[in-house]
Amino acid sequence: MKKLILLAALAMAAVLAGCGQAPAEAGTDQAQIIQEEVTVTMKMTIGDTPVAVAWEDNASVRALGALCAEGPLTIELHMYGGFEQVGDIGAALPRDDEQTTTQAGDIVLYSGDQMVVFYGSNAWAYTRLGHITDQDADGMGRLLGGGDVTVTLTAD
Repeated sequence: MKKLILLAALAMAAVLAGCGQAPAEAGTDQAQIIQEEVTVTMKMTIGDTPVAVAWEDNASVRALGALCAEGPLTIELHMYGGFEQVGDIGAALPRDDEQTTTQAGDIVLYSGDQMVVFYGSNAWAYTRLGHITDQDADGMGRLLGGGDVTVTLTAD
């Protein structure tokens, strides 16, 4: 009787182990499917100007994307130091800070709950979120250097 129960339990475990896994399409690598599932696409607008962003592939960006999936995320940015704008995200995100030197267009996470967008350069420990790709340093200065701005993030 014990053997029968053990065999039934093993059979059930084998059946359950296969549950929840989507079958891979013919010729598609399972790792590629997983990678596609975690790709985050968001749109960013600074004031009234949409900007193109190359988002990092990390836990912080995925968490930010999850916030945007609930609806547009508006962050009030404030001038700081003459080279950046900083604003409270409204939630703590996972962080993996590394010492880095930023450039105009870089978007980083500071202290786990602050978004920083640079129009100049700074060296500090941040978690990289992305980089604005359609603006040069002069364009970033025009977007961010004239006073506080509002950033809106939306899920794509």
